[in-house]
Amino acid sequence: MLSHPALNAILNGASAILLAAGYIAIRSGKRELHKKFMVSAFFVSCTFLVSYLIYHIREHKLVLFAGQGWIRPVYFTLLISHSILAAVIVPLILITLRRAWAERFDKHRAIAKWTFPLWLYVSVTGVIVYFMVYQWYAPA
Repeated sequence: MLSHPALNAILNGASAILLAAGYIAIRSGKRELHKKFMVSAFFVSCTFLVSYLIYHIREHKLVLFAGQGWIRPVYFTLLISHSILAAVIVPLILITLRRAWAERFDKHRAIAKWTFPLWLYVSVTGVIVYFMVYQWYAPA
């Protein structure tokens, strides 16, 4: 059976794939396909956020990182950057999507240059954090 944290990692991974596909689509001049991928990435990310909040509201336990040695500062650096950027990216995503929706593509492109790599980073590092906590360095 799929655990809730695994589901959240799958949603994060799917978001990253959709973001990359959207980037490839726009670089190829396929605006409508880009729009479909990016709107899908937004909805998958929203689903992740709701799922993540439900999990942490329902579960009243904290799973601590069990890795020891050199990997601890690597993990915490990754986690801290992921957490800060996860908070920062929400308004950036909303502004970027709003500008595209309003067909203000010059302004959309200007902010998307920041939104895309940060959103992709948050999605990918979310998956890495999952693997580090629940798979690679899972508590015994």
